[in-house]
Amino acid sequence: MQEYGPAPSRKRRSPAERLRPRLNALRELIGLSRTRLDGATLAEAGRVLDAADERYQLSGEHTVVAVAGATGSGKSSLFNALVGADRSDVGARRPTTAEPVACVWSGGWPGAEALLDRLGVSARRRYAPAPGAPALPGLVLLDLPDHDSAAVGHREQVDRMLELVDAVIWVVDPEKYADAVLHERYLRPLAGHAEVTFVVLNQVDRLPGDAAVQVVDDLRRLLDEDGLALGEHGEPGAAVLALSAATGEGVGELRETLRQFVAERGAADRRLTADVDAAAGRLWPAYVADGRYGLTEPAREEFEDWLAEAVGAGAMGSAAERDWLRHAERACGTPWSRLRLRRRAGARGRGGRPGGGRTSPGRTGASRLWHRDACTEVDAGGDEACATVGGWVPVDGRATARPLVEQAVRTVAGEAAEGLPGPWAQAVREAATRGAEGLPEALDRAAAVSEGALRAGPQVRPRWWSVAGVVQGVLALLQVTGVLWLLAVAVGAAEAGEWFSALLVAGIGTAGGPALSWACGVAGRGPARRYGQEAERRLRTAAAVCGRAAVLEPVAAELLRYREVREQYAVAAGL
Repeated sequence: MQEYGPAPSRKRRSPAERLRPRLNALRELIGLSRTRLDGATLAEAGRVLDAADERYQLSGEHTVVAVAGATGSGKSSLFNALVGADRSDVGARRPTTAEPVACVWSGGWPGAEALLDRLGVSARRRYAPAPGAPALPGLVLLDLPDHDSAAVGHREQVDRMLELVDAVIWVVDPEKYADAVLHERYLRPLAGHAEVTFVVLNQVDRLPGDAAVQVVDDLRRLLDEDGLALGEHGEPGAAVLALSAATGEGVGELRETLRQFVAERGAADRRLTADVDAAAGRLWPAYVADGRYGLTEPAREEFEDWLAEAVGAGAMGSAAERDWLRHAERACGTPWSRLRLRRRAGARGRGGRPGGGRTSPGRTGASRLWHRDACTEVDAGGDEACATVGGWVPVDGRATARPLVEQAVRTVAGEAAEGLPGPWAQAVREAATRGAEGLPEALDRAAAVSEGALRAGPQVRPRWWSVAGVVQGVLALLQVTGVLWLLAVAVGAAEAGEWFSALLVAGIGTAGGPALSWACGVAGRGPARRYGQEAERRLRTAAAVCGRAAVLEPVAAELLRYREVREQYAVAAGL
């Protein structure tokens, strides 16, 4: 990457010091934008950089000023008046100037020839000022073909050279100073180049009385409508002068203005600054956001909520809560209920119900939703016969979860792209779409991992489960003892008066077991709820991690890239 350092010749004024960082930023901007913007959008900025490269490699001691105008405006006559000799052809035949003519006041500095080579001025059309002509050291003056010439090649040559010169003297006459071609094709588009523009009303000797003043005032009005700032009251802008090349009236004032202008050695920098301003203005829609942009925290949270819903985090948390309660029931239930559950599980393991047990979900490229399996009342005790021991089965979520994921991605991409210029908004949406291609599968794997973590039940079992289990064993022993004692009383093996004690022992054992199970169930609701919430949180976190890696991080990378180019654009535009 080329960096602009100090000029090799005479130190330039402050415009150059301000311009070089802008050129460097514009070069960096183009490099960062090639994959986001089309070549046509960046072409003008690239042309400006190429022109700056070429100009700064050539003489900084010379200022190239072109004399341009329409047919019959007298620009060649003015050129000859400034040079002090007839160097450019003047005649009634139109167009008279068929190719550019140059006159060089070298001022003793080399480099003017290289400037003319760049402009394509023929060696036989390069002249020196007439002996005795007023000195304008450092000026390279060009007489261009007519910008309204009937010859297409002449007009093309004028357009090409106007992009390369440091400053332009537009010569108009009293008859065609309001010509639409001049104003619409040249002055209006070049309004930003006012500081390197001169507008000269020639042939004022043909105007009677104060008509020249009136024409100049009207010319100023037209230039103001073109958006061309006028250099008045010490303000920078275009210089407007009235003169007559035929009589010499006002030519001296123009010559002195040119002498001061060239002596400043700042025309090239001002011209390039205006070119950079124009290029930056055309790039404004491609780089400047319409208001605030980027991912807000509410947008991120909404995206994670969508993914949590898609992966079934809430349903899995509810199922985990019920699973904890079932483990508590098995740990704290009566021996008889535990035996019954084992027998039912054994029957399912032998094929009592298709798909029984915890079937391992096959990977389908979509997330899973989890639900409580259907249960039916099978006996007076209200026990549940469930298809799985854990109480939840995987359901293929392709028809439900994938649309949720797609909706989540569209929403977050739309939020992130809102307000961005078109190309960068499209880049953000494409980054989100690319990342979303593997997101359902990643969510599916996250759900499977969460299922595996919950499959064995709570990893840390409360101590009171063990205490309740021991108490249930004691109560079951009391129940058996009481029943056997009653049988002994009934058959006469024990005294008849002991029936009440036997009944009391049997009643305590029989009623105490279910009562303890109920109490454990009530006491376990809080821990079960926390267990389910933790399971939901883990799955939500896993889904959020998948979403960040697949979508949010690529989107954030695009937004960071945009911020980088936006900062470079701000420097290049001089903001």
